[in-house]
Amino acid sequence: MAELVFHTGPMDCGKSTLALQMDYTQSQHGRKGRLFTRQDRSGRPAVTSRLGLAREALEVDDSFDFWTFVIRELTTGKRVDYLICDEAQFYLSEQVDQLARIVDELQIDVYAFGILSDFRTKLFPGSQRLVELADRTETLPLGPLCWCGQKGTHNARTIGGQMVTEGSQVAVGDTVGDDEIRYEVLCRLHHRRKVTKAKAKATLSPDPLPFDNEDWA
Repeated sequence: MAELVFHTGPMDCGKSTLALQMDYTQSQHGRKGRLFTRQDRSGRPAVTSRLGLAREALEVDDSFDFWTFVIRELTTGKRVDYLICDEAQFYLSEQVDQLARIVDELQIDVYAFGILSDFRTKLFPGSQRLVELADRTETLPLGPLCWCGQKGTHNARTIGGQMVTEGSQVAVGDTVGDDEIRYEVLCRLHHRRKVTKAKAKATLSPDPLPFDNEDWA
């Protein structure tokens, strides 16, 4: 039986790397697939990994119809065994419905990869629909760490170095580089307190010793 599988986690947890690995593994077994993405960090229609891996992909916009695309491929004699859908958090809810239909009615596997929640800790519509419909939702185990060393679970958006909790849900940026809009993965505590790594360095100092140095004289 074909499956709709949603691989999720915060930024920097290796989703795109796994998507590319999944495509490679599937293709090595003679299967034919298609790669999709939406608003990749590279600014081009490609699945890119921070490890430097990249492969061209089909760009998904609001008008894209997965069902129509796959039916057209099949009726023109092309083989489609699976779909790799990166940046799936940006897909429309109805596009996720189309992916589920492809799995159920065409018996084609769909592997979706995306962030679960935005910088405000609100679910992306595409991710919410995937959680509702997926046969399996898998959280990637190798997640990033917050600056404090705890497991990073929440995506923080910074503008000009300052963390923000208001604004458009979608604003393309990255965790590296010199862009005005940046992202940082924090634990829940420091996301709630809006303490980024830069703010921590500027405001926190080492705990004072519980004694004076002259006590040792």
